[in-house]
Amino acid sequence: MSLHTHEHDDEDRRQTTEQSTRRLAFVAVINFVGFAVELAGGLLFGSVALISDALHMLFDMLAYAMAFGASYTAERFQGGEAWSYGLHRLEPVAAFLNGVLLLPMVGYIVWKSYQRFLEPVAINPELTLIIATGGLLVNIGSVYVLQGDKMSLNERGAFYHLLGDAGGSVAVIVSTVAVAVFDLPIADPMAAVVIGLVVLASAGNVLRESTSILLERSPVSSEELQDELTTLDGVDQVEDLHVWQVCSQLTVATVRLIETATTLEEQREIRARVHDHLTDRRIDHATVEVVGRADPDTDPVGTTNHSH
Repeated sequence: MSLHTHEHDDEDRRQTTEQSTRRLAFVAVINFVGFAVELAGGLLFGSVALISDALHMLFDMLAYAMAFGASYTAERFQGGEAWSYGLHRLEPVAAFLNGVLLLPMVGYIVWKSYQRFLEPVAINPELTLIIATGGLLVNIGSVYVLQGDKMSLNERGAFYHLLGDAGGSVAVIVSTVAVAVFDLPIADPMAAVVIGLVVLASAGNVLRESTSILLERSPVSSEELQDELTTLDGVDQVEDLHVWQVCSQLTVATVRLIETATTLEEQREIRARVHDHLTDRRIDHATVEVVGRADPDTDPVGTTNHSH
């Protein structure tokens, strides 16, 4: 892989990170506006479902703000030798904290709903419906901003949150219609419980993905990748293979393999084939060590190669 290709890949990664940062900042701002409007409406018109949806948007806004801060810092921090991968680890850390923050919100929503089951409160269905519809439009707009072919972990976390928010807004709308048309005040706290379950599912998704990165779980099947490498021309055996992620935008691998080359030119061709295959598998930074089949314990000079 050429130096020009490395620089091009690094530039693409920087542009992707910058776009992700801008999208997260925009979504955080518009969700804060949605939270303020829904909270005011819920308090004024007595809808616990609307208050629950507002709190959902508040925690999501905090999550986006944390994600924005992590992405912004990682984007601008070079690190030098002491931080070989910069601060890209901030991304999964922020995503993990976002998932944890969702859990107490679920507890509050369930508790508030239980209080309303015991003591139903009349709501203003017309104004509640208007505000809930506005919240749904905010969520749909945020989803449109974030959606794309490739999203960072924090963007995927935000995307899950937004889908949950949209579902929560729909639940508020349905419950408000039930209250207005069928005179069912219990529909309001029931909708809040539904929102709580959606939030819990969102938290589970974010926690699972961020934990996988923090604990360095391989994003690809190591056994499958090893089998693929052994089918490459000149690769006799893969002795050691490790694949992990620094963040959702940076996948790293180390591989030690035995090759059948008889000349330095053949060795270079084998290394190039291995690097090309790892790049096709979305591995951004690979260290490949190749040794001759005749003496696998020997590491000839010039057989270790790095790619970015």
